[in-house]
Amino acid sequence: MFKWPFKFLSIFIISFCVANGYAQQINKAKKLIDFVNPFIGTGGHGHTYPGATMPFGMMQLSPDTRLDGWDGCSGYHYSDEYIYGFSHTHLSGTGVSDYGDVLLMPTNTANFNNGADGKSGYRAHFLHKNETASPGFYKVLLDETNIEVKLTVSERSGIHHYTFPKNSKQIVILDLEHRDKVLSSEIKILSKTEISGHRHSDAWAKDQRLFFNIEFSRPYKNVTFLDDKREGKKVKAAFEFDPSVGNELEIKIAISAVDEAGAKKNLKTEIGDKSFQQVKTEAETAWEKQLKKIEIETQNENQKTIFYTALYHTMIAPNIYQDVDGRYRGMDLQIHQSNDFQNYTVFSLWDTYRAAHPLYTIIEKERTNDFINSLLAKHDEGGILPIWPLAGNYTGCMIGYHAVPVIADAYVKGIRGYDTKKAFEAMKHSAMKDKLGLKSYKEFGFIPVEEESESVSKTLEYAYDDWTIAEMAKAMGKMEDYKIYTERAQYYKNVFDPETKFMRGRFRNTWFAPFDPYEVNFNYTEANSWQYSFYAPQDISGLINLMGGKAAFENQLDELFTAEVETSGRQQVDITGLIGQYAHGNEPSHHMAYLYNFVNKPSKTQEKVHQILNELYQNAPDGISGNEDCGQMSAWYVFSAMGFYPVTPASNQYIIGTPLFESATINLEDRKSFKIEAENLSDKNKYIASVTLNGKPLNRSFIYHSEIMDGGKLVFKMTDKPSTWATKDEEIPKTEITENLIVPAPFIAKGDVAFKNQTEISLGVVSAKTEIFYSLNDSEFKKYNQPFTISEEIILKTYSKKDNAKSAILTTHFYKIDPNLSITLQTEYANQYNGGGKNALIDGIHGANDFRTGTWQGYHDLDLKATINLGSSKEVNTVSVNFLQDQRSWIFYPTEVICSVSENGTDFTELPIKKIEAEKPSEETEIKTIQFEVAKNIQFIKIIAKNLGDLPKEHLGFGGKAWLFVDEIEVK
Repeated sequence: MFKWPFKFLSIFIISFCVANGYAQQINKAKKLIDFVNPFIGTGGHGHTYPGATMPFGMMQLSPDTRLDGWDGCSGYHYSDEYIYGFSHTHLSGTGVSDYGDVLLMPTNTANFNNGADGKSGYRAHFLHKNETASPGFYKVLLDETNIEVKLTVSERSGIHHYTFPKNSKQIVILDLEHRDKVLSSEIKILSKTEISGHRHSDAWAKDQRLFFNIEFSRPYKNVTFLDDKREGKKVKAAFEFDPSVGNELEIKIAISAVDEAGAKKNLKTEIGDKSFQQVKTEAETAWEKQLKKIEIETQNENQKTIFYTALYHTMIAPNIYQDVDGRYRGMDLQIHQSNDFQNYTVFSLWDTYRAAHPLYTIIEKERTNDFINSLLAKHDEGGILPIWPLAGNYTGCMIGYHAVPVIADAYVKGIRGYDTKKAFEAMKHSAMKDKLGLKSYKEFGFIPVEEESESVSKTLEYAYDDWTIAEMAKAMGKMEDYKIYTERAQYYKNVFDPETKFMRGRFRNTWFAPFDPYEVNFNYTEANSWQYSFYAPQDISGLINLMGGKAAFENQLDELFTAEVETSGRQQVDITGLIGQYAHGNEPSHHMAYLYNFVNKPSKTQEKVHQILNELYQNAPDGISGNEDCGQMSAWYVFSAMGFYPVTPASNQYIIGTPLFESATINLEDRKSFKIEAENLSDKNKYIASVTLNGKPLNRSFIYHSEIMDGGKLVFKMTDKPSTWATKDEEIPKTEITENLIVPAPFIAKGDVAFKNQTEISLGVVSAKTEIFYSLNDSEFKKYNQPFTISEEIILKTYSKKDNAKSAILTTHFYKIDPNLSITLQTEYANQYNGGGKNALIDGIHGANDFRTGTWQGYHDLDLKATINLGSSKEVNTVSVNFLQDQRSWIFYPTEVICSVSENGTDFTELPIKKIEAEKPSEETEIKTIQFEVAKNIQFIKIIAKNLGDLPKEHLGFGGKAWLFVDEIEVK
């Protein structure tokens, strides 16, 4: 159990033990739960919570110190000084807020104000020195009221234990309005010691349904309801207890997503008449059993704490989402019965498919079957495998269809306690949809920027997901499917620019420009090109070849880790933990340090992994370099500290890095164990001199899943200098696609899609010895040999061919801008929303509803000021300008649009100003055309569109600045 701060006490104990030769004995004598510090990740951007929960439990009973904001996603932040109360559901390490259901708060006044306005209320001040947390237990002293709070849990239920000051008022607030938008809620009084009710809410999960049952250890004296309401959207109650009976009060509570009867049954079954201490002991026993799945030995208790806290964090989610009788609420929000598997929710799959789920295939085989059965049930109930399911809801968050690699990885590892045929069909169903860019992806072999946001990241991650389908198809003997999905797995090649050696957006078959690999824009998901250009884990050999071979690939990796740490473009809070442009705080980077093994340089992997382990994980509240993300940040640490990592889930390979501990033992479910030992290990001796597996030399820099699951011993001999271990070609890992090879689609290497006078067009393709064919305005295709020039509007069609294989046919519309027409911009647009460049507003190409597709020109906290020169005096009837509104994305209409016209460029006449109610709240994404009547001869037109500036108070981003998006100024 940790009581923060503990650093000086730990240092004293370690020093004393070492001096007396007893460090190792004491180290072994302590329980593993004593090495878990739940406060790690509660500061910075870790977004974890310190409260009590069970392994993969449904209840997370924890203090709430923050009501909103990105760093309040878990409800708690270490920098806060006030506790609003103790709610029963929390998310661990997510980047979006939800939960915080059913808040209870002991106090001494029946004040329903939560104190968030800074005025008196039921919130209370606390100090971290009076706060304690350990697995399954939390305690704090509310110093403002001198009330001690202790919390513990079972899987679906928990106990609050309050100790009030003697002779003080004893009041407990039940607040059902706390945090998320309430859809409906109710408190039912069943007796003086029992209440029940529900809270249905709208947040990340748009329709979360939760029911509760509460038992007080003694009768309340009286109860007061806010506005005398027991049901509705603002339901709060104050229960007062008689202080003469005693100063201690216990509250037992259970939750259910099914109904109040389910909550009551959960409470009776799990806790019943058990004491607080009994429930706490059971929770601690459960956690001790969980943590013993991996046992490490080290003299460094600080690192041991980091490791076991990381292992603890991998075991918090996914969460059980069914009652003790097997009933649960499905993705159709109906009640279902599970008899042969346990249903789970909270699958942060974009994060956890990378390492957390592969970790579960080693230490949670049976639970992995439950996870997959849960995903398949969600497919049956909701119509598709989920991407990020939460409390019976599809959140629509993140990209890819990463339930697919979770299933495929388990299948190829022999974990098959589910309907494998149904699983495979569900995987293909996800891959064959037309949503989220998949229609273009299937048709062209990549997603164009203008068709879908985050097009590069989606293309890359779909390609990996497809490879895992192919691997499962091959294992099942489905060779036709294997061919289809192996081909799709190579689509990553279509977004690789051979000139810059980066993954780039393809904008109307040209490369998105101007290009800056440091720029964070909507071609990528929470990243820039640096952080996605090494993502082809299914075909690393192919990626190495694209980059010019092993030496070039190694140099590019070196530059990744030594590049400037600043990013450009839009602010992205998820890009943290930077070493150069390697961003350990966000998942797309997690495999990159291990890629040196693939180019015969394992010592560089050892250097980088050692650095990340020691610098980016600390025994401190701000000890995780980014959002913990439901176990993925911690799973990287758990794997890497043991000495290996799953770079390519579904390959059955783990790439060796460098061990952090003298010994680590994985205790497998079949009672076998796999032991890892490191001889001659020290901070300087981070390099591997040699390795043995079960007493025999292991010269390759990877191990197989079966070698772990068969049990045995892996021994590292360490040294202080890079060695020649595993540096030969036959000793390095490979993931490569050698069958069903595709012909990458050609691209327009040079040429303006919207041009004046003429433009020269050059075509290119990423693969060598590949022919390109093109057609102009549906003429017969001919072979491309050299650049050609066009001077009129045309339709260009191209495809590439190699041997008997062909790429998709791509079509690009080239627009000719009136050569006499010009535009001067007096204000600067943001490059990531350049719309096509300086002529974007007069190029004849109109923006679509999705601002991320690159067709709009964006101005952040700036007015649009533009002057158009028609080239000569002309009769103009109307001038129109288009603006986009997407308030959820901070894009607002202008408050007013001013148009002035002139014949000589000096004397301007201002037309009637067009005013817009830009602040008016709207959930709709809309395009508004503002038109001015002119009806005179003019040559010059000035357009000024006033940016809203400060976001409205009711907006989620209040305190920030608005965006103004404009496209196409038309003159008729």
